[in-house]
Formats: sequence, C-alpha cells, structure tokens
Amino acid sequence: MKALLVIFSILLILLLARLWVGPGSYPERWRTEQRTTIQKIENEKKQQQIDKIRAELEDAESGKDAFEERARSELGMIKKGETFFEVILQPEKEQPEKKAGKSDTNTQNTQKEKSRSNRDKKQRDNKMQKANSGKTETK
Repeated sequence: MKALLVIFSILLILLLARLWVGPGSYPERWRTEQRTTIQKIENEKKQQQIDKIRAELEDAESGKDAFEERARSELGMIKKGETFFEVILQPEKEQPEKKAGKSDTNTQNTQKEKSRSNRDKKQRDNKMQKANSGKTETK
C-alpha cells in the first residue's frame, strides 16, 4: 500500500512539473501572451500609419489640393498675387548681467543677429520679386 502511494505521488509530481517546466508550461504560455499583446500594439501602430498614408494617397489622387498644400508647407511656394509673411519669434531676453564685458557682448550679438535677419529678409524679398516679375514677363 505504501509503495502504491509513493508511485502515485511521484506520478503526480511529474505531471505537475510538466505544468511549470518545458513546452506548454505556464511560464511559456505567459511569455507567449506578452509577446502577442506587444505584437498587437505594434500592429495597431502600423495600421494607423497605413491609414494615414492611404488618406494622403487619396488626397493626392483626388486633385491638386494635396500638391498645393505640400508645395506650400514643404517648399515654401506661394500663389500669384499672394504676399509671403514669415513670423520670427524672438527668444525671451536674458537678464542683463552686472559684469561689464557681458552686456557689451550681448548687445553686439543682438545687433549682428538683427543685421543678419534683415539681410536674409531682403534676399528673400528680392528672390520673390524676381520670381514674380519673371512669371509676368513670360506671359
């Protein structure tokens, strides 16, 4: 009787061990479920990207509105008769330091930045005028 009890105990232990170790065990199943949820999340992100690209493609196929929008945003193009305005936000001014050399350097730097931005604006305006005048002359 004791031998039979020992044999059944060993069989029970072996069967329970398969649940915790080896293929088809609980830990393996948990890892698989984690990988599955991660893959589902990645699939949802990819599907969102696909939907976005499909929407852009439909816009591109539907007409010139998408091309015009892209030309404006990415290439900085404007329509005939429009005026281009660029808003440049200046960063917050720093507190003036009490050291003598610092304020002079800051003033010189801001003057250089202003002259640089004015020069850039003039160059852009000249390019725009040339482009507009070239378009009207060819007609």
